[in-house]
Amino acid sequence: MASSSKFWNRKDVDTGGVVVIGLGRFGKSLALELVAEGTEVLGIDSDPRTVQSLAGRLTHVVEADSTNEEAMRQLGVQDFDRAVIGVGTDLEASILSSSVVLNLGVEHVWAKAISQAHARILSQVGVHHVVRPEHDMGKRVAHLVRGRMMDYIEIDDGYAFAKTQPPKRMTGRALADSDIRKSYGVTVVGVKRPGEAFTYATAETVVQSGDVIIVSGQREKVERFSEMT
Repeated sequence: MASSSKFWNRKDVDTGGVVVIGLGRFGKSLALELVAEGTEVLGIDSDPRTVQSLAGRLTHVVEADSTNEEAMRQLGVQDFDRAVIGVGTDLEASILSSSVVLNLGVEHVWAKAISQAHARILSQVGVHHVVRPEHDMGKRVAHLVRGRMMDYIEIDDGYAFAKTQPPKRMTGRALADSDIRKSYGVTVVGVKRPGEAFTYATAETVVQSGDVIIVSGQREKVERFSEMT
């Protein structure tokens, strides 16, 4: 932690922010996005070059060993309620860093996993949210490639949202009359007309040819619906 004093002053931190540990491609991208959205970020990495490169770009950035519980305590990590472990390829550091943050009592911990086995171990040590960015993105792109969907997001319990073009049987009719929910088990939640912003869909909304719609429902039903023409 020799260089930490150059970038870190604990009394300045807003502990309503987020700790991001491991500032590789995933952690760096996440931390910078959080800062861009107005969230204060304490970034921690063991590589002094990485720390130096992010000085002035993150709210606070410090060189430290995230597997050292006392070092993390000195940095005040226990005062935060949200932390992200972005360490990926070094499995030991990922698991130990996660354990340290959990031992310090951080209430909401996300951690990156690079394999199913890694994800399982992180869950076993108590990580609240395990993410697999490459795996999740691969699944998402696969859905886009094989169907008519323009975008796709799957959330817990097999529930999904998709942006797609409406099938012909929907166009020119109010949603209440098209009976889409009863026939296909999906709900149209938003509609975008060319040149306009998305608006929330209601029973009276009439979908036109050329519109883009957002539908939600169980994954299999959303996929089937998006393949209709």
